[in-house]
Amino acid sequence: MRFLTLWLNTLICCGLLVCQGCTTVAAWERGNLARKEMAINPTPNLNSFRDHIYSSKEASQGGHSGAGGGCGCN
Repeated sequence: MRFLTLWLNTLICCGLLVCQGCTTVAAWERGNLARKEMAINPTPNLNSFRDHIYSSKEASQGGHSGAGGGCGCN
C-alpha cells in the first residue's frame, strides 16, 4: 500500500511538471515575451566585446575559435 501511494504521488508530480509548459500565448502577451529582458542574451554588444577580449587572450589555447595571439591584434 505504501509503495502504491508513493508511486501515485510521483506520477501526479511528474504529470503536473509536464503540464506547466503546455500553454498558448495570446497576441497581446507576445509583446511582454519579446522584451529585451526576456532574451537569452539581453546584452549582445557587451557579450560580443567580452568574447573578443577572451578570444584575444586565450587564442593560444584554442577552443573558442579566436584568431590572433595574446596581444589583442588580429
